[in-house]
Amino acid sequence: MMRLPYVSNPPEFESPADQAVLHRVQERRGERGLLKLDLALLHSPPVADGWNSFIGAIRQRTSLPTSVRELAICRVAVLNKAWYEWKSHSPILRDAGDLNEEAIQEILNSPPTGRDAGASSSSTSKLPEKYRIVMAFTDASTVDVAVPDAVFEKLKAHFTDREIVEITATVAAYNCVSRFLVALDIGEQNGQPKPDS
Repeated sequence: MMRLPYVSNPPEFESPADQAVLHRVQERRGERGLLKLDLALLHSPPVADGWNSFIGAIRQRTSLPTSVRELAICRVAVLNKAWYEWKSHSPILRDAGDLNEEAIQEILNSPPTGRDAGASSSSTSKLPEKYRIVMAFTDASTVDVAVPDAVFEKLKAHFTDREIVEITATVAAYNCVSRFLVALDIGEQNGQPKPDS
C-alpha cells in the first residue's frame, strides 16, 4: 500500500504558483491524465515541477531511439525491482518494434552483468550488440555506479557523445524514479513477484 495518501485527483491548490505547476504536469501527461506517481509528487509542487521538466526532457527531447531509451529505463526497473516502472515502460519498449520478445525477456530475466560485461560478445544473447552494450552500461551504472572502461569503450563504439550523455542521463534519471517509486510503494507494487513479461 502506498506509504502516503495520494493527493486528490484533481488536486486542489489555492496558490497560483502551485496551480501553474499542476497545469504543466497535466499538459505533459495529456489525455492519459495524472498518474499515481504525479499524485505522490504533487505533495510538493516545486519538486513535481522540477521532476516534470527533467523527466519530460529525458522522455521527449533526447535524440535516442525509443528502443534504446526504453531498454535503459526497463533495465533500471528490473535491477531496482520497480515493477510499477516496468509495467509502465515495457509496453513502450515492445511497441518500438526493434526488439523481439526473446530480447525483452532477456532484459527482464538476466542477472546483473559483471564488471567485464559488454567487453566481449555473447553468443547466447538475443540482444543485438548495441543493445547488449546499453544493458551492460545500465547494469554497471546502476549496481556499481562506476562503469568499467571496457564497457564505456564499447558504448563509444556505438553511440555519439550526445547519445552517451543522454543514455547516462536516462539511467540516472530512472534510478531516481525507481527509488522514489519503491521507497513510497507508489502503484502498490512492492513485494509483488517479478512480472512474467
